[in-house]
Amino acid sequence: MIDIICFSTTPWDPIPTRKQQIMKRMPENCRIFYLDPPVTYIGPLKDPSLRPYLTKFRKSPKRIKENLYVFALPPIMPFYNKKRSINKFNQKMIARFVQEVIYQNFGLKSPIIWTYMPNTVDILEYLPYEFLIYDCIDKHSEFQGFINKQIVEEMEDELAKKSNVVFTTTVGLYNKLKNLNSKTYLVPNGAEFEHFNKAAQRLSVPDIMKNIPHPIFGFVGVIHTWIDIQLIEYLASKRKDWSFVLIGPVGAGVNVDNLKKYKNVYLLGRVDHQILPQYVSQFDVCLNLFRVNKLSENVSPLKFYEYLATGKPIVSTSMPQVEEFSDVVYIGKDYDEILQKCEEAISEVNEGKDEKVLKRIEYARLTSWDSRVSQILEILKREGIYIE
Repeated sequence: MIDIICFSTTPWDPIPTRKQQIMKRMPENCRIFYLDPPVTYIGPLKDPSLRPYLTKFRKSPKRIKENLYVFALPPIMPFYNKKRSINKFNQKMIARFVQEVIYQNFGLKSPIIWTYMPNTVDILEYLPYEFLIYDCIDKHSEFQGFINKQIVEEMEDELAKKSNVVFTTTVGLYNKLKNLNSKTYLVPNGAEFEHFNKAAQRLSVPDIMKNIPHPIFGFVGVIHTWIDIQLIEYLASKRKDWSFVLIGPVGAGVNVDNLKKYKNVYLLGRVDHQILPQYVSQFDVCLNLFRVNKLSENVSPLKFYEYLATGKPIVSTSMPQVEEFSDVVYIGKDYDEILQKCEEAISEVNEGKDEKVLKRIEYARLTSWDSRVSQILEILKREGIYIE
């Protein structure tokens, strides 16, 4: 039996991301202990939905399947990305919880630590482990909030150097971390191909979308600070005959009041993942509109690969991980060009051409999560970490 402790940056529920997709595809001879990220004591003041996490750690773990458990961690002190001493205190407290609740109760001795969080470098001295894997999915130092960029960079650099294997999702992250650890590999994000490929067919219209006129330009995902809301406002103001449908929750600290002023913008909120293809199937064009900055330069957008699986036209802002699909994606460098690309995408729909549709679907098939995880396991095997 192989034990894996996964320190994640996102909770298991409700939105599946790279972390969940990889962990649930680990072989059955693995025991997975997935740790939701802890909230700070002041986190619920900014986002009330976090309040249950202040006490959730006292409850039994959620068992996803026979070999996969999800744990909540106890709350921690804030400002850990500004003061290294605070992070070290937090990690020592987390380590004590992990030792008592997981190591002792489940008989762990030297598990694999698989982390997505740079600050977990300070937990390593308190937890025995056999291998250390760092899966770097973002430019963490570019996030907004209580962050000292230099401290976050220092923690990540230390973590990368200590890791047996480092995975990255973008070329930019790969180039940075490869200089710190020769065992660094590029494995971009992927898509649940079979799930989102259902949207390639026009499924029954959800009640909430029955009165939304076509053409529909659709977005799926959390509306975070890195989504270019002003660009969506610009498009909605220029083409009032187009509908813009945004599916997903609004992130903490994000103001969408201006969007709500447009009659052709529809904020549908969170939709259950299982029925999401039914909604996406109503889209005429999919939108991948990130703000262009250092953060988006190092993002491998999950939604983009999910869009590919639908076969539908995709309009995107310029991102390195999207540029390689420029033969089937409409990429704009500025607001005016994005508007032009939207026009071109609608023309493709109206002309009913299947060549690009089929090519997008084939790209998605090659970048499915099953394919990505097979690649990851093969790399680990080459590096002496046998998970099979």
